[in-house]
Amino acid sequence: MNEETNPLDELSLVGGRLCLDFTNTVGSRGVAVERDRLKGYPELLWWGVRAGVLAEVERRELMRRAEERPAAAEAVFRRALEFREASWRVFRAAEDGAAPDPADLETVNREVARAMGHARIVADAEGGFAWGWDDSPEADRVLWPVARDAAELLTSSELGRVGRCAAESCGWLYLDTSRNRSRRWCDMRDCGNRAKVRRHYRRRRGAGADGGGSEPGGPHQRDASP
Repeated sequence: MNEETNPLDELSLVGGRLCLDFTNTVGSRGVAVERDRLKGYPELLWWGVRAGVLAEVERRELMRRAEERPAAAEAVFRRALEFREASWRVFRAAEDGAAPDPADLETVNREVARAMGHARIVADAEGGFAWGWDDSPEADRVLWPVARDAAELLTSSELGRVGRCAAESCGWLYLDTSRNRSRRWCDMRDCGNRAKVRRHYRRRRGAGADGGGSEPGGPHQRDASP
């Protein structure tokens, strides 16, 4: 059986935490046309494979079950979107030093509670222990590790290192692990480079260079790039 091509294989994972990469499945937040990479339950599962929380065999089994119970899969997808947007707003509030909306925090807590009902402590190969999950093929299992990671980040000292990309048309979140917390961009190769091109363009116009045409680097649309 040939494996299908993951349509999200080119989606950049630059958040530094699983839960932040999940919020980053929307690009160009705050502009007229946002780019949402999660169009339905199949894309949610493909993201799980891309992020490393689902194996391909698990995705196929979950899709088989989704075809048998489409209403249940659709309900999980709607929950996933609500959880993603609530998480993004909670992390943004924390970045601003503000209190989160209680409704958003409740949405996050609901997913954490659901996830932790499936969490298990398992022995690892080195004689220690690690977090694992039960093997129930629930439609929402792709969300379990995301919810647990969000809970861990929100209650850790690393929360103060969550930042938002400085590009106005981006909105992606990341964990700033730089020594002096100087990170400004989700990815220097993408938003950072685009900002550098804009600065160069503006300097040329200011110096009297031919500035015909519009400024490069319009609304941030993520496709193969982050």
